[in-house]
Amino acid sequence: MEYELEYNSASELLRIPEYGRHVQNLIYYCKTIEDAEKQQTFAEQVVGLMHQMNPQNKNVLEYKNRLWKHFFFIANYEIDVKAPEGLVIEPDTKEKTPLNVEYPKFDSKFRHYGHNIKSLIEKAIAMEEGPVKEGFVDTIAGFMKMAYKNWNREHYVSDEIVLEDLKVLSNGQLEVSENASLDTLAKAVRHTKRRPSNDRNNNKRGRSNNNRGRNNNNRRRGGRR
Repeated sequence: MEYELEYNSASELLRIPEYGRHVQNLIYYCKTIEDAEKQQTFAEQVVGLMHQMNPQNKNVLEYKNRLWKHFFFIANYEIDVKAPEGLVIEPDTKEKTPLNVEYPKFDSKFRHYGHNIKSLIEKAIAMEEGPVKEGFVDTIAGFMKMAYKNWNREHYVSDEIVLEDLKVLSNGQLEVSENASLDTLAKAVRHTKRRPSNDRNNNKRGRSNNNRGRNNNNRRRGGRR
């Protein structure tokens, strides 16, 4: 016995995939019904079926109106069925094309510093000369070294490598001050990470001291008796 199987990949594309192929076939069948009254009844039943497929939306305002719009869209607006009173069905003639989203461009050689480092360097270049700019440049260099070390934990990262990369990225317009330490930012981050554990230890010590004090008081009271 031979069976004729129809694969979805060879079938017509779904107009609205969320309703599935059976609903689309029902709407196509509705277009072939010649009796106007039967066609209207069948269309209302199909819309009711579409509503049952998403029962969580039954209390949404104007949800049924949206179902009717989807019904006419799947039918390609080639069906003579009456929509609910007050609902205007018009074919969407405007072609909607998605906007092109530009992918951030960054030199793959310096990808370990992250994309935001480029914005920070541009901002530093635009700043006026002075101690504020010097401190900002030192912070950028410290962040670059910390990011490089996080990306490459197995190898030693020297200050010379970071300073050379900063020079290349800024086209030679930024320099770190002589007394700057590129490890200051990394040390500050490690210090903030250790604080919660120290606080917990202090709390534990405080609780143990309180318990000792209570035990000593109980002993004293018991001795007096």
